[in-house]
Amino acid sequence: MKVAMIGHKVVPSRRGGIENVLTTLCPMLCEMGLEVTCYNRASDKVENEYVGTVENNMYKGVKIKNAWTLNVRGFAAMIASFTAAIAASFCDYDVIHFHAEGPCVALWIPKLFGKKCVATVHGLDWQREKWGKGFASKYIKFGEKVLAKYADEVIVLSQAAYDYFKETYNRETTIIHNGINRPQRKDAELITEKYGLKKDEYISVVSRLTAEKGIHYLIDAYGKIRTDKKLVIAGDTSDTDDYVRMLKEKAAGNPNIIFTGFVSGDTLNEIYSNAYINVLPSDLEGMSLCLLESLAYKNALLCSDIPENTAVAEDKAIYFKKANVEDLAEKLQALCDDSELVEKFRDGVDEFILNKYSWQDVAKSTCELYQK
Repeated sequence: MKVAMIGHKVVPSRRGGIENVLTTLCPMLCEMGLEVTCYNRASDKVENEYVGTVENNMYKGVKIKNAWTLNVRGFAAMIASFTAAIAASFCDYDVIHFHAEGPCVALWIPKLFGKKCVATVHGLDWQREKWGKGFASKYIKFGEKVLAKYADEVIVLSQAAYDYFKETYNRETTIIHNGINRPQRKDAELITEKYGLKKDEYISVVSRLTAEKGIHYLIDAYGKIRTDKKLVIAGDTSDTDDYVRMLKEKAAGNPNIIFTGFVSGDTLNEIYSNAYINVLPSDLEGMSLCLLESLAYKNALLCSDIPENTAVAEDKAIYFKKANVEDLAEKLQALCDDSELVEKFRDGVDEFILNKYSWQDVAKSTCELYQK
């Protein structure tokens, strides 16, 4: 069976959730006997962690093709989804798999050619604040309507998303959660050299710096507590330069707040491995890979009480009321003051999440959906 993937920036990469998913999932699908092609945006390049891993346009058995686009903010993804959809329509793929709602605006093109199309909704992207209420948000919402009406199968990541599509469009969907692999924890070396960070001496958040991720709540809450632990914000802009500028203005004058920018590889591994606690203050999620990674690294996790978080972490995390800075500050202070409580939430949390969410199960379920 031949499958094409459309809608991501670039594979291999961990620049975003979709890229991270496909970089892990696609090689596993190849091992199961599928022929997988990823249509990368021609304007994007792999990060340093993956340089040298793509040879002869192949990554671990996955064929890489470029989708022509213009490197213009707000238009690169839209153009690439159309050029990829047109190119894939003229190839002998059995399934064309679209990722995210916006790219699904182009889903009708392969349908005209009689192709079977699958769409994965990684989140209700039109709700993301960075798109505002103008053309971009309406365009993404239109993509949602297209996939709800025309996709042969729709994959969602959570029960909340399943309920949304059933109630809004009377559309049946299939829940296939994200997975997680067991990480190799590392001692603090690179992060000590680069940022002066040592084990258990910092609070971390690993995230794209977009408004719905709630980093502004965390900075405000951190400013209200008494602690000598630093706050490490690992992540970078996602077409959200104004928001990032605002975050840095909030943090100005506090030398204990460290912005690392985008990190991956050993540096990211060390940040997860040595954090005192990890925080996920999101207003909106599909199914957070950062949440899965936090628990797999045996972190004590403090996160917002949105259903997409509570359904995954269950009683293995500490929750604060979404968007409530006072409650977040209170929970942060309690954790900073009580190392025994932190150890309690670390205990066994890695085995809990690794047993609950397996990439092998994700790959198997995805294959079964393609066969259907």
